[in-house]
Amino acid sequence: MTTSFDSTDNSTRTVDAWGVTALGEPLERMQITRRPLRGNDVRIRVDYSGICHSDIHNVRGDFGPRPLPLVPGHEIVGTVVGTGSEVSRFSVGDRVGVGCFSDSCGHCDACQADEEGYCENGTVMTYASENGYTDGEVTQGGYATEIVTRDSFVLRVPDSLDPAATAPLLCAGITTYSPLKHWGAGPGRRVAVVGMGGVGHVAVKIAVAMGAEVTVLSHSESKREEALRFGAVDLVSTADGSFAKTCSRRFDLILNTVSVDLDTASYMATLAFDGVMVQIGLPEQPLSVPVRMLTGQRRSLAGSLVGGIAETQEMLDFCAGHGVTAEIELIDAADVNDAYDRAVRSDVRYRFVIDAATI
Repeated sequence: MTTSFDSTDNSTRTVDAWGVTALGEPLERMQITRRPLRGNDVRIRVDYSGICHSDIHNVRGDFGPRPLPLVPGHEIVGTVVGTGSEVSRFSVGDRVGVGCFSDSCGHCDACQADEEGYCENGTVMTYASENGYTDGEVTQGGYATEIVTRDSFVLRVPDSLDPAATAPLLCAGITTYSPLKHWGAGPGRRVAVVGMGGVGHVAVKIAVAMGAEVTVLSHSESKREEALRFGAVDLVSTADGSFAKTCSRRFDLILNTVSVDLDTASYMATLAFDGVMVQIGLPEQPLSVPVRMLTGQRRSLAGSLVGGIAETQEMLDFCAGHGVTAEIELIDAADVNDAYDRAVRSDVRYRFVIDAATI
């Protein structure tokens, strides 16, 4: 490791990282530079970095061209090792996190509503994104020993949360917490979670903690025991399609966490009057639903991307209060390519997290 952390050093820093110089190639150890601290910046030693499936898609070119080199990672938990002169909310030694985005315009309607992830002028993602609000810097992510981030996009990680198991909450946690809260998951509400993978298992835990009655809809019975352990009341297999009848009008809210093409109409049939199905997975094909499926019971089909910074902090505090973290497998950085292959095969329970001390 080439980086020694000195909070008084305000120069450009060279740090170790794992990334790619060509899309579709295996990740390799490399060095990147981090900018000197601006007045509102926080320098963070990365302790843990979660692997999100979108990292794999970006690195392998599934989302199209990206700036190179590319260092992924937007599920970051670390320790403050330096602050700019204008920063008052954080001090050296604080445990903090960085999620999916690291800047926005700050003045559009979405930003003013604390929904920076929907910034009308363009959200700056934590990696592979050009920051047009500063000097055009291309962001590099959390598979690195250090990151520098604007203070208003840094989250405080409660001490009661296991830091490694918290890392996936910076993406999977807020991606599910935001729609669950927005559409009223809570006592007396019947919530179905479609899929119980890296995102879905977090959705189950959060919905249960909110007080909802939670059912998992899964193509396989293999996760039944774990679903019940996470607090779900049932797991219903969707393998033969009969679930649409057996679960007819059962749910008030469905959260679809999978990115495969499904028969959306069959899932909509399980919604009760005024029920809502929220799509957070990103399938390749357009969704198709008969209009009468919507009008007949005043059902809705909606989508959700992510929550803003304030809501992400709220989510972390909520998870701390209810003991919610992700189920993880902690890996060394040298095993990241194998972890990518295993994640594609769904061979993980449930999220990989890189121990940044091994970078």
